Amino acid sequence: MKTKYSPKTVSVSDPTLYLQRGNGIPSASNTAALLLVALSLTACGGKGAEVEHRQAEQRHQEASQRQAEMRDAAKVEMTRVAAPMQMSSNRAVMGMSIAPMPRDYAAIPLAQNKFEQQVQNGIMVAGEIPVSTFSIDVDTGSYATLRRMLREGRLPEKGTVRVEEMLNYFAYDYPLPAKNSAPFSVTTELAPSPYNDDMMLLRIGLKGYDLPKSQLGASNLVFLLDVSGSMASADKLPLLQTALKLLTAQLSAQDKVSIVVYAGAAGVVLDGASGNDTQTLTYALEQLSAGGSTNGGQGITQAYQLAKKHFIPNGINRVILATDGDFNVGVTDFDDLIALIEKEKEHGIGLTTLGFGLGNYNDQLMEQLAGNGNYAYIDTLNEARKVLVDELSSTLFTIAKDVKVQVEFNPALVSEYRLIGYENRALAREDFNNDKVDAGEIGAGHTVTALYELRYVEAGNRMNDKLRYGVDAQTGQEKYSREEIAFLKLRYKLPAQTQSQLLSYPIRLDQSVKQLEQASDDFRFAAAVAGLGQLLNGSHYLHQFDYTKLSLLARSALGDDPFGYRHEFVQLMETAAVIEQSNQMPIKDTFDGSDKPFPPQDKLHGEPMRDKSNPRNERLQ
Repeated sequence: MKTKYSPKTVSVSDPTLYLQRGNGIPSASNTAALLLVALSLTACGGKGAEVEHRQAEQRHQEASQRQAEMRDAAKVEMTRVAAPMQMSSNRAVMGMSIAPMPRDYAAIPLAQNKFEQQVQNGIMVAGEIPVSTFSIDVDTGSYATLRRMLREGRLPEKGTVRVEEMLNYFAYDYPLPAKNSAPFSVTTELAPSPYNDDMMLLRIGLKGYDLPKSQLGASNLVFLLDVSGSMASADKLPLLQTALKLLTAQLSAQDKVSIVVYAGAAGVVLDGASGNDTQTLTYALEQLSAGGSTNGGQGITQAYQLAKKHFIPNGINRVILATDGDFNVGVTDFDDLIALIEKEKEHGIGLTTLGFGLGNYNDQLMEQLAGNGNYAYIDTLNEARKVLVDELSSTLFTIAKDVKVQVEFNPALVSEYRLIGYENRALAREDFNNDKVDAGEIGAGHTVTALYELRYVEAGNRMNDKLRYGVDAQTGQEKYSREEIAFLKLRYKLPAQTQSQLLSYPIRLDQSVKQLEQASDDFRFAAAVAGLGQLLNGSHYLHQFDYTKLSLLARSALGDDPFGYRHEFVQLMETAAVIEQSNQMPIKDTFDGSDKPFPPQDKLHGEPMRDKSNPRNERLQ
């Protein structure tokens, strides 16, 4: 049965734009021009000057009144939602009731974005706290939001950049895991730190086994889509619709797609449509329209109900939440919401959060809701392709869950260390062996990178006083190896298992290279990415590092860059440097120009040239 198409409802997202598109109403610039003409006529004198001036004022008042009337009409139009849709071929309800918009979202200031400030990890004394433990993180949202801000000429607020999400945005040439071994490989590399002259940098890299799209198996996907008024702008709902079309174009008959939308109320748009029913999927997405306030909690509950209804054993079962994170109505206890998400994850239903837009964007909520799933920010169609097409296997298919990392440093060789990033992924030492403690997931083909900056004992210049005792109390001899600087351990669970498995690797002193230039391109590029994140966060642990050194480091490590992401990073880095420099330039309160007018006054056309050597201004022959 072919789906019957109805005319698409158009929702006005911005009253200002609506007014500027015509309708016989003069724009603000045209009105100002009329006033200037009237004033100039008055200044020039003449019988009709005063009359023209009064007529211009009258026209201005009439235009202002019409503008106010049209603005009110536009706001009424913004409360409308798509007209009720027809029944799809699978008898899904394609309509809902949406509450009116409570406010004009087009006027929301950028200051209403919500980015959580991270307290950066400090320098740990290996003799006192030799063990560092954290959960892996595969999110990339922080890098994409940073990219958008820089392109708009703004720097993020200091402390809000999650460095690990910048690192994990990029792919690195880690080896694939061997067949019949752990689901991911582990790589370590050690070289001098670019941030401080007397320190070393340790890189830990994980690479999940890859899986072609053709081998993903059946998928049960539930799109949970925000259609509230805050999603009306072009970089939100329209981009979301196009992005999901890219995803659904890759599905087949074995896949199931459901769509739940939420605003003032939640509604089911599609209930288990076939993945190859392109006509129905496209039509359902195109009919979405923004309006109403945001009740995200109700939508999440309904989305999980559909995910359980169409659950595919041994398949992919995932809710994909797409929103600007403006949850302002309904659920107030987000701990309960996160607990629900964690509970459903244990039942085999994962969660991916996709963020859109800025202005009232809640990055903090998006990252927290994703929890141990994955979170990406979609600022362009290219980013949508990267996340939902090129990296589809990584986004949808989990190969290991509750992945934890623990590093024990050898106090005989390492005096101090610092984990760069992962501030909100820190775990207690005892959590490493506790299988009831949740940790991050890793998808097929995912790479995870972590960096530690450390100082050897013989380097001196310690930030903390040296410990008095470092020997075994019974033997009186040193109890530490002189060959290993650290011992790396990882725990993970296979998706269908509840008991974790352990991996362990010694990190030897002889692994290190003497010069940073001898390290791999991947190592140096990762160091550059983390360096930019730390500079933007205002880290006070970078003593021999600035934008000049960052530029040299990044440009020397571009390596193989088939999609151009590393070259794009270099451009963003240079933009950040320019903005940082301009922000530091002092602004004068007064203009010191002696007798020169400010701003400078242009000479009127036809004014005779004056010769400074001819003070009497006699006509030159």
